[in-house]
Amino acid sequence: MTGTSVVANVVGGVLALGLIVYLFLALIRPEKF
Repeated sequence: MTGTSVVANVVGGVLALGLIVYLFLALIRPEKF
């Protein structure tokens, strides 16, 4: 596993987590979005 793969996995994981949190908040409090 190269350093580039590690960076790509970390970035992808952070983006996926952020998207999940955003969708969760949008479902809980739609008036704020």
